[in-house]
Amino acid sequence: MNSHTFRMPAAVLLATGAVALLTAPPAFATGGGAAGGEGKAGAVVLRAGLDVGLLNKAVNIPLKTTLNEVSAPATAEKTALTVTLDGVEGNDPISVLRAEVATSKATADKTRAEAEANLAKASVHVPGLPLLSLIEVEKVTSKAVCEAGKKPVASANALGTVTALGKKVTLSAGGPTKVEVPGVGRIDLELSATETTGTTAAAAALRLKVAVNPLNLNVAKVDGEIVLAEAHCESPKGAAPAANPAADPDVKPQTGTGTGTGSGSATSGGTTGANLAETGGGSLTPYVAGGALTLLAIGGGALLITRRGRAS
Repeated sequence: MNSHTFRMPAAVLLATGAVALLTAPPAFATGGGAAGGEGKAGAVVLRAGLDVGLLNKAVNIPLKTTLNEVSAPATAEKTALTVTLDGVEGNDPISVLRAEVATSKATADKTRAEAEANLAKASVHVPGLPLLSLIEVEKVTSKAVCEAGKKPVASANALGTVTALGKKVTLSAGGPTKVEVPGVGRIDLELSATETTGTTAAAAALRLKVAVNPLNLNVAKVDGEIVLAEAHCESPKGAAPAANPAADPDVKPQTGTGTGTGSGSATSGGTTGANLAETGGGSLTPYVAGGALTLLAIGGGALLITRRGRAS
């Protein structure tokens, strides 16, 4: 068996719910590791974990593949994905996905981690059904943002028309949408799955559970799961930003002059507050000087009277 990409273990790919996005090992990569306290982010346009059963062999061939899987910091814009499976379609490459737009992006630093995936005008195929698309989508997107000190946010959307096994379907947020075609198979589509915790966020625009039996091109059945537009992040480990910005250390406290009425407590620099260290002429100076002169005159008069009394 040959394939262009084999990265995800089947246990992770076949896990249900958006929680699986949070635990996928290759999806998260650190921008600088725990020592730097940076966040983590990852995105992928398509992730497939399928078992392909062959007509002429009593075995299943695993098809595990991804398109545009990135870890922060990185971007990818490849719009086509092909794989090759021994014994399938004459060992020729199988086109799994073709799209006009297929991008994924992830960034992370010490304050913020963010990932997003976008897919537009895309069709997905599986072995044994080369002419009939498993699903066609007009546009699907997902985004996850994890910022230090804030609650992580995850969002996912499927916009425009969606066609599954040749049928136009209306997706519902209330539960999986089931599409079944006699003689071909069945797909369960789950719309816009998201999951957030105190430090992580994950989103997947579309999750498909596939069970088809094409009985064509030596393919007896195809079972498994495909995820479109997946994004996830983990918050930086740094401290949360302060609610109020700290005072500028270069700005020195001002001292009052004139008639200020401050309490005059000492500052950290050793200088006194307003009105406690005035050395110039303030508004009370004339009164203080007048009082001193009066006391001096009274004292002088008392001394003169005392001396005259002794002389007589």
